[in-house]
Amino acid sequence: MEKAGSVKVQNTHILDELAGGLLDIVNFLNAPQRDEALLRAAGVQLDRALFPLLARLGMQGPLGVAELSEQVGRDYTTVSRQLARLESLGLVTRNADIEDRRRSIAEITDEGSIRFRAVRAARRRALTQALADWTDDDRQSLTRLVRRFADALGELPLMEGDSDPGSA
Repeated sequence: MEKAGSVKVQNTHILDELAGGLLDIVNFLNAPQRDEALLRAAGVQLDRALFPLLARLGMQGPLGVAELSEQVGRDYTTVSRQLARLESLGLVTRNADIEDRRRSIAEITDEGSIRFRAVRAARRRALTQALADWTDDDRQSLTRLVRRFADALGELPLMEGDSDPGSA
């Protein structure tokens, strides 16, 4: 009998298949050519390196620069420099946090939102095409399970023995 909270040992073949599939998805999503194609399909002219920052801010709203850096997997100085470029294009603003003036908050502008929505529409068209022969139930199941999996991953400690997933 399994104890509550214990982890059941999984079939390693299934876990390896899952890891392989996830790696394929990550490779697909991180391919520079895919970002460029998505931007072209959206009719948006933007340096591909700036795209992930604009997309994060469009999806999540205002974020601290340090938080944004962590989410896109880039160092703070790189993200700060890229935000300055987005700011010069009128796509993003940065302001000091009201509660902590040392902290800078990045926020998408109206023009940035227009471009983000165009890219989101292009992404939706691509996903629609990729899932065209799936049933509604399959699409709903995939969405539910991916969200559940992403949430579970977000709850994992960063290192073995680390009990707080938010600490780093």
